[in-house]
Amino acid sequence: MKKFSIVGKHVPRNDARAKATGTAVYTDDIKLPGMLHGRILRSPLAHARIVSIDTSKAAALPGVKCVITGQDIPKVKYGNWRLFPDTQDEYALAVDKVRFIGDEVAAVAAVDLDIAEEALSLIDVEYVELPGVFDVDASIKEGAPVLHDYCPTNISVNRKIHYGDVEKAFAESDYVREDIFTVHAVSHAYLEPCSSIAQCDLDGRITLWTSTQVPYIIQCLLASTLEMRENDVRIIKPFVGGGFGGKMELRTWEFCSAFMAKKTGKPVKFTLSREEEFLAGRRRHPMKLYSKVGFKKDGTITGKDFRVHLDGGAYNAMGPTATFLCGNFGAMLYRYPSYSFQGEHIYTNKPPASAMRGFGAPQAIFATETQMSIAAEELGMDPIELRIKNAQVSGDKIPGVATISTCGFIEALEKVAQMSDWKEKRANPKEGRGIGIGCYSFISGGAFNWFNTQYPYSAAEVRVFDDGTAHLLTMAADIGQGCDTAVKQILAESLGLKMEDIRITSADTAMTPQADLGAWGSRLTLFNGNAVLNAAEKIKAKLFGAVSARFNLNVIHEFECKDGKVYPKGRPDRGLTFGEAVGLVQKANRGEPLIAHGYYTPRDKGLVTPAFSFGAQVAEVEVDKKTGIVDVKKFWTAHDCGTVINPRAAEGQLEGSIQMGLGYALSEQFIMDGGKTLNTNFLDYKMPNAMDMPPSEVVHIETYEPEGPMGAKEAGEGLAIPTAPAIAEAVFSATGYRCRDLPITPEKILNAIEPRERPKSAVK
Repeated sequence: MKKFSIVGKHVPRNDARAKATGTAVYTDDIKLPGMLHGRILRSPLAHARIVSIDTSKAAALPGVKCVITGQDIPKVKYGNWRLFPDTQDEYALAVDKVRFIGDEVAAVAAVDLDIAEEALSLIDVEYVELPGVFDVDASIKEGAPVLHDYCPTNISVNRKIHYGDVEKAFAESDYVREDIFTVHAVSHAYLEPCSSIAQCDLDGRITLWTSTQVPYIIQCLLASTLEMRENDVRIIKPFVGGGFGGKMELRTWEFCSAFMAKKTGKPVKFTLSREEEFLAGRRRHPMKLYSKVGFKKDGTITGKDFRVHLDGGAYNAMGPTATFLCGNFGAMLYRYPSYSFQGEHIYTNKPPASAMRGFGAPQAIFATETQMSIAAEELGMDPIELRIKNAQVSGDKIPGVATISTCGFIEALEKVAQMSDWKEKRANPKEGRGIGIGCYSFISGGAFNWFNTQYPYSAAEVRVFDDGTAHLLTMAADIGQGCDTAVKQILAESLGLKMEDIRITSADTAMTPQADLGAWGSRLTLFNGNAVLNAAEKIKAKLFGAVSARFNLNVIHEFECKDGKVYPKGRPDRGLTFGEAVGLVQKANRGEPLIAHGYYTPRDKGLVTPAFSFGAQVAEVEVDKKTGIVDVKKFWTAHDCGTVINPRAAEGQLEGSIQMGLGYALSEQFIMDGGKTLNTNFLDYKMPNAMDMPPSEVVHIETYEPEGPMGAKEAGEGLAIPTAPAIAEAVFSATGYRCRDLPITPEKILNAIEPRERPKSAVK
């Protein structure tokens, strides 16, 4: 492996000091002169036609400066899948119907929050309630209530994949496994509630500060809904307190703050309450998954039939992507000579589901991994050995998806088996203890242009100065995952500078180069890192030419930037400091600043992604058979993310992923009643905290990804995938209860244990 000076080292996060000292400015911290405060009126009904809205009393309340409804705004539908206009199904405020409890009906802006809240109570909405549907089976029945007129079946997206001969594969199989799995909705539970503040200047241009993962997407969609030119809308992303996919779409409060700022001439701020986040916020897709897999006697997979119903809630949101990716992830990890997939995204009268960390993979791979463990048991094979036998390797092709480039999957499986003492613990189990395996593969950014942008997928600008410093400008959005630090490391490594020599300006659509599609799909290190490298190479070409001319060297000399100097390889005495070399270039060009732009858009690397990460995780649990409570004792994880840019940051991603996977497996769920979310606070929504976190041990499997910057690929979302199946298999090992419907609750465990095995106090 190539040795680096800064890449691969433990480097403090770019934002660590600001966050630790409390000086980091989040959107809700921003206060502008004359600022108004906004609140949103939400529907109390899951499905209803709006007959009338009377805002006269609210508008007459002293201190209220603006009240708007769906009748006051441009009738522009929007959605992130601009490539397919039919998928754009939302208005910023409800126009004809409300489709879930919490749907946005009206908005108020007042001089303070109390007045705005009082004004909401004065708005009179007359509804005609309509029948609702609250699960996918009810929604697709003949005669079911229709949520959107354009979609009489309530199936908004139908995605199919087919290669090989699946029926022939099953006919030739010695063993065929068929199962149905159900997985539930969970919240992103980011600690910073969504917030936005808009200001309109004297020329009618909008500046919006907002807690977002996708500044460029917000700029485009906000301009569209306001019927403005894109460049007349400026989006600035301040510090963001987590997103995990929940902040990657234009949302009502962003539109309302901008629209009301134009209407009033004053800045307008909206900040959601925690109750609103739980009641109406985006969530991970619940799914019903049918999976049928064939095997030979020796464990070789022959084929797979995979069908998924996604409960999308009231609107598409990022459901088309989740449907698209589910089919791809169903074909990942293992070799499937024949494969068939059908995914249907279905409307229901519940809050919309959308992108969430893993983006379809936690659901699809939970089914895959659980089924592999069941098959191993019934074939009489060790679960890890069955996985190794069928594991994807470098060079494997997934038709219509990609060719696997670098792949450390088998090495990861072998490593976790060794780290966890797998064979010994499986051979000699202890009462109430169990050990289980879960694996994953994930994309390093999406290569499919669903947003239909004409710009590159990622861009960067690098400015260098004769004082030996550089300024990096990028629209990439650091939302806590640390991409600002990673791309600074990549630039510092390329230019031979120190981290403190580089200033970074990011995520401001008026200041940074067009464009970047945002923080999702674990794309930023690879996509933006490549754009940064592209700009750096252009800078270095000019520096190398100047130094070569200065010392009258032959142009065939190989040069390098290292330790703040520019020189021929092996001859640091025949070079200049970085600042001197920059000055030389500027003098030769009559003072023209030395600036380069870099771009990255993947080409000919497959339909889905330029690179895949891989990994395996073992969980060990202890189950109290009297109470059904699961105590996770330890995790062991081995993952292949190519070159590790910042080991400490990668380990931080792993710890955060385990926390999310732990909640997904054991405790987090929405309690719903007729489409209404009942647990709308952190007391009732059982998210694991620091005290619940088990110890973990991690090993990075070293590979070098040619398509990644300095060999890197994703290390963020993939790690959130294996935890639930690993825990589920460990619980089965400890109790005999096999979970096919997440989450794994004490009640489910107790009900599954044979009455004769339960302590008397646990038998009802």
